Amino acid sequence: MSERTVRLGAIGAGWWATSNHFPIFASRDDVDLVGVCGKGPGLETTREKFGFDFATEDSAELLDADIDAVVISTPHDLHHPLAVQALERGLHVLCEKPMTLRADQAWDLAARAEQAGTVFLVPYGWNYKPFTVAAKRMLDAGDIGEIQYALCHMASPTRGLFGTDPSHMLERWNSETAPDPSTWSSPERGGGYAHGQITHSSALLFWLTGLRAASVAGRVLNAGAPVDLFDAGVIRFDNGALGSLSGAATLADGDKYQVDIRLFGTDGVLMIDVERERVSLSRYDGRREELTIAAGEGEYECLTPPVRFIELITGASTENNSDVTVAARSVELIDALIRSSASGGADTPVR
Repeated sequence: MSERTVRLGAIGAGWWATSNHFPIFASRDDVDLVGVCGKGPGLETTREKFGFDFATEDSAELLDADIDAVVISTPHDLHHPLAVQALERGLHVLCEKPMTLRADQAWDLAARAEQAGTVFLVPYGWNYKPFTVAAKRMLDAGDIGEIQYALCHMASPTRGLFGTDPSHMLERWNSETAPDPSTWSSPERGGGYAHGQITHSSALLFWLTGLRAASVAGRVLNAGAPVDLFDAGVIRFDNGALGSLSGAATLADGDKYQVDIRLFGTDGVLMIDVERERVSLSRYDGRREELTIAAGEGEYECLTPPVRFIELITGASTENNSDVTVAARSVELIDALIRSSASGGADTPVR
């Protein structure tokens, strides 16, 4: 199966698709770029640049083409209906994060993906880093025992993105297409730090640990922006463990992203810090271990997930570190966090 060529379609041809996904797929011999669906006068230019066979503004035309898989990189609120249509056609799906905006939509996709029996991957870059993979092996081996408390923090230089000035993100990713403020700073379209960034840290937490949230009491703060720039919550997990969640969009432009996950178990503690590129295990029996991490490995990039998507389809890999279930657990937590804040911070069941 590894010699198979994947016939790929794409819905969404904006900033992230053209700066990350399309260059990766266009460089691969095992991918045939069949069609691209998008809006605006630049669509034909995009088709020519990356070598798609055809371009269309009609998503149904794209999904009905002779394709094996589809990449969905549209505004967040469109993910669910488009992914449903793709799964109904038996297509493999790479769907950008957040996978959906509501928990019921997320678990609907999980059920549909299981029924379709196709690959469903949400491209969370940190879930594929060698040091996070090594950290997961430690956890799977039981090195800290049963998790009793989890801290999950993320901060990033994204205040302009959520405040309608995406120029820094454009410079960071060297894209010719600026992020669309209507996606990132619109409450109706799922803008804001929780959907835009905590989706990363929470998906990393859920993949690493296998935990699932049961309830959350939280607050979000816009601080003058049209959407949330700050988020905080206290989580209860299904296994009875306690957790804390925090997020902030206001690091200075150019600062390194912070993702800090600290896990406290019955046998020890594991700390993962992407900013300082550190994974540290401290067991109560005295054993200590520090992973060796290459300089710069903690920086965010999303090169492996699109490649892994193709490898999963062709059979070259069986390791999906950000499948539909991991993504759904992230969505349901963020959904409950936002609902909790709207209710004054009351403890809110996730489901």
